[in-house]
Amino acid sequence: MRTHFIAIGGSAMHNLALALKNKGYQVTGSDDAIFEPSKSRLEKKGILPEALGWFPEKITPNIEAVILGMHAKADNPELLQAQQLGLKIYSYPEFLYEQSKNKTRVVIGGSHGKTTITSMILHVMHYHDIAVDYMVGAQLEGFDTMVHLTDENDFIVLEGDEYLSSPIDRRPKFHLYQPNIALLSGIAWDHINVFPTYENYVEQFELFIGKITNGGILVYNQEDSAVATIAEAATNPIRKLAYTTPEYKVENGVTLLETPEGAMPIAVFGAHNLNNLAGAKWICQNMGVDEAEFYEAIASFKGASKRLEKIAESKTSVAYKDFAHSPSKVAATTKAVKEQYPNHKLLACLELHTYSSLNATFLKEYEGALAYADQAVVFYSPDAVKIKQLEEVTYQQIATAFNRKDLVIYTNPKEFEAYLLEQDFTNTALLLMSSGNYGGLDLEQLKARMEYPCIF
Repeated sequence: MRTHFIAIGGSAMHNLALALKNKGYQVTGSDDAIFEPSKSRLEKKGILPEALGWFPEKITPNIEAVILGMHAKADNPELLQAQQLGLKIYSYPEFLYEQSKNKTRVVIGGSHGKTTITSMILHVMHYHDIAVDYMVGAQLEGFDTMVHLTDENDFIVLEGDEYLSSPIDRRPKFHLYQPNIALLSGIAWDHINVFPTYENYVEQFELFIGKITNGGILVYNQEDSAVATIAEAATNPIRKLAYTTPEYKVENGVTLLETPEGAMPIAVFGAHNLNNLAGAKWICQNMGVDEAEFYEAIASFKGASKRLEKIAESKTSVAYKDFAHSPSKVAATTKAVKEQYPNHKLLACLELHTYSSLNATFLKEYEGALAYADQAVVFYSPDAVKIKQLEEVTYQQIATAFNRKDLVIYTNPKEFEAYLLEQDFTNTALLLMSSGNYGGLDLEQLKARMEYPCIF
């Protein structure tokens, strides 16, 4: 099958391109910008575009599938040519459904925890040598790509994103997968540029539940009131399985999970991650892995990339970076680190980087999100506001929204970096939360500062 990717360089798109190449498809693509690691990975497989830009002449009648990425615009020259030729145009999720319509589709949805839960499931399957197809939003240890597709595997595990499918398909991605088994981890208003009200956002998850195939299974987080409300109100013919955070304790910086065989040390920590683990266990059990086998495998799970990822450690200090950016996730992550290191000073830094977080109206949702931090810092780049074409967020609006008198706020990347490098990290846990990069923060220099303070 000959496929062409419009906007092949994106994280999700290039992984799907690699998966199809590995499956034996003929793959071509275009983009106006391709960065690492996408560039090297595409080049290694021989599918890196020869030149950057859009080339309508690449779109020929013998292309069987055009896959359109969100980075492309609705007036993209290649898209217009494909439409004129009457070619079959798929969004990313549409094509994944096409590849999996004869499989048992397991879809993990929710405002937060999706990547971690999907990663836990895949870790357990990999540990027990159970081959499954998958799509996950992070690079996982032991997995070559973020997308894997075959003709023979019975199951496919999909991370179900609620964001839009493509520039010409405004449906949320997870509405297109039609799960046989689904999970909902939590609902916390996000993507306000697309879903302007909380009610409109919640409605997308109600519609998702309605897409579960008749006789299918919904696993849901009973502790999230919004999830519990819509799950219990659903009337379609599905089986519902609720989960809650399991019992655990923290001793000497180690989290011990209570199991039928006694307390078991695990590598991940925080109540939100233990809650994620409970959801993953239900899914794995419905995929044929029993409880004892799940516990055996999950003990070695270290977390998904950029999710509470330890980046530095010394005898008296530790540093983590996390993808947290929504208010609920920021609060949960900050609490988790403080709970894990109760005798350390917690220095928590949050970058406001997303459309929602840089919206003056949405900012009030962050009140109390950094409450567990002993020292709290917020960074945002005015350039990011301009790029997203949003109204400028002021220092005072941020201070008022977080409602914390000792909050430190930076808008200059170099000043923020200097502030961090000047800190005394003795007996400190540093937490960096962002979906961006703090305007180019030099993480290697920061790691060295924490690990070898005497050289500075």
